Amino acid sequence: MTNTPKAKCAKAGLFCGLALAAPLLVLAAEPKDERTPQPVQRWSEQQAWDWYRRQPWLVGFNFLPSSAVNDTEMWQAESFDPETMDRELGWARRIGFNSCRVFLQYVVWEADPEGFQQRFEKFLTIAAKHGLSVMPIFFDDCAFAGKEPYLGKQADPVPGVHNSGWVPSPSHKLVTDPKSWGGLEKYVKETVGRFARDKRIVFWDLYNEPGNEGMGNQSLPLVEHAFAWARGAGAGQPLTVGVWGNLPELNRRQLELSDLVTFHSYNDLPSLKNQIGDLKKHGRPVVCTEWMRRPVSRFESHLPVFKAEQVGCYNWGLVNGRTQTHFPWGSPKGAPEPKVWFHDLLRKDGTPFDAGEVRVIGECSGAVRMKEP
Repeated sequence: MTNTPKAKCAKAGLFCGLALAAPLLVLAAEPKDERTPQPVQRWSEQQAWDWYRRQPWLVGFNFLPSSAVNDTEMWQAESFDPETMDRELGWARRIGFNSCRVFLQYVVWEADPEGFQQRFEKFLTIAAKHGLSVMPIFFDDCAFAGKEPYLGKQADPVPGVHNSGWVPSPSHKLVTDPKSWGGLEKYVKETVGRFARDKRIVFWDLYNEPGNEGMGNQSLPLVEHAFAWARGAGAGQPLTVGVWGNLPELNRRQLELSDLVTFHSYNDLPSLKNQIGDLKKHGRPVVCTEWMRRPVSRFESHLPVFKAEQVGCYNWGLVNGRTQTHFPWGSPKGAPEPKVWFHDLLRKDGTPFDAGEVRVIGECSGAVRMKEP
């Protein structure tokens, strides 16, 4: 989910400067902070494959209900919308999806930890009702709105603008202030600890696009702490942070710490195949946690490749709504409705933008178990 000139490499779904040999480190090295738990072992390659073989082929989507402009609006009490979630997740399952990726929001937890956990539990229940596993995300550096996260009524979307209300989690100021991370540590530990053995959670994606919005390596310490906190809380599911963009030090460290290799790709088909080939050299299961931007990467061309390569995949967007991600990155205020949508799959009434795409998803999906290479 990238947009800004600061992330031009990632805008095309690229990742650069990765160490392609199998990483040597198997421990989440202890960051220099007395609050951090002792290092806990990263999963072995065999553990990762044993887990992956028990999964169906993960074919999912990044989800916000169409009624939410950002993850604050998704999770805070006054705008939490289980009715829309239930309806739209039901459509997703009927299409053929079996998993979804969701962004949590620290400021919502900070204001009401127990209420947040109860709403997250409600969401997990709705997803499970429809046969969908959930991949939660704790932190995110993306900030399309150019604002820090805030509580209360969220600004309405700017007409014609892609994802105009999106804010980071936590604020960039907090990311760079380790002395103030006590709340972040509690947020991760309490959430992971509460759901550490919950089979509705497929795995934890600890940090979306660290380094975005010009943050660069300033986000690396929080990445390392997030792994240490989640492992210290006894996570029974795999942990990961996806590689993306031209951030070699961050990407290398993320690969060293992750149980699964995850990545973002909005590229054409030859580039996707190259990415998958490079990342498979790490000897671990590979999952693409963001993809699909018309007309470059499409269901008809890319989804069969993900399946053939036994790579799980989560496209961006389900139902077109207040995020307006059917407009392309960088669309100006007042831009006309695009003839070809950029992201998203369905209209608010459940009808598809392209019925052929829905057919492809149905044909490719199913109870396909993963095999060890």
